Amino acid sequence: MDTLFSIIVPVYNRPDEVKELMASLACQTDHGFEVVIVEDGSTTPCKAEAEAYSPAVALQYFYKDNEGRSPARNYGMDHAQGDYFIFVDSDCILPPDYIERLRLALSEKWRDCFGGPDDAHDSFTDTQKAINFAMTSFLTTGGIRGGKVQMEKFVPRTFNMGFSRDVYEKVGGFREMFSEDIDMSTRIRLAGYAPELIRDVKVYHKRRGSLAKFWRQVHVFGMSRITLQLLYPGSMKAVHWAPAIFVIGAVGMIIAAFFNPIWLLPLAAYILALWITAIISTRSLKVGSMAVAASMVQLWGYGTGFIRAYVWKILLRHGRDEAQEIKMRKGK
Repeated sequence: MDTLFSIIVPVYNRPDEVKELMASLACQTDHGFEVVIVEDGSTTPCKAEAEAYSPAVALQYFYKDNEGRSPARNYGMDHAQGDYFIFVDSDCILPPDYIERLRLALSEKWRDCFGGPDDAHDSFTDTQKAINFAMTSFLTTGGIRGGKVQMEKFVPRTFNMGFSRDVYEKVGGFREMFSEDIDMSTRIRLAGYAPELIRDVKVYHKRRGSLAKFWRQVHVFGMSRITLQLLYPGSMKAVHWAPAIFVIGAVGMIIAAFFNPIWLLPLAAYILALWITAIISTRSLKVGSMAVAASMVQLWGYGTGFIRAYVWKILLRHGRDEAQEIKMRKGK
């Protein structure tokens, strides 16, 4: 096999997730890969769970002091033996033909950097399936995470992302920040490479297990979009504004409805469209209904985070120092 893939996984207190991930890797139809697990200072290590699959999977396991996801990924790349680095999260499950499909795609057309979509596995909880819909539906995110219809150019995310060793040697590693994968993808593009979506190379991504945790995650995503705009002026597109506009519009409609209930009709129509689309997509009335709640969490969480950071970092000009500090980080 020409290309050896190094699958790099940063881990922090997730032994059960690692066990599921390793089980899916042991079932790959193409075994031309190694797994590099970097335990980032966990108090509940996953070494035993990972090594249980080492006869079937070439494994490198490392334990290091806690520094964050990005230093852990960079540590993994420094110790990886492969020609091509693949990044997945510990809460992912890979289809049996993941490596086989990736190798075929790269043999047909070489990509120095790729990203793939994510989906919900049948074994996921109803909440996880609902959250998956909220994060992948065109009606909520504009298809920017690999949807068939997209409002914005695809940007690889580290739950399913890869690039060549040459890219790493030229661009460097991930910087420790929120939305570090978007930052990395942007730096790769600015270095002259062209990250591409390979739609057939997908993962099953569990995401958060509760709506409360999901809210905190997307709220941070909204805030980090403003940081990315400060780092890369002009990078913010209309799709990134959409949740904030939704929040402002929804608040306006709710207030106006006190004077005339007809103002709630656009909001009701949108929620109805979400509900019908979610039921069709998930093939479940229950999950489809839960997906509406998850979609509201996604839109309100991201939108309020975006507005909060926009006011503080751009209008009140408190974001310049943070952006400058991030620029100083070399990603090593």
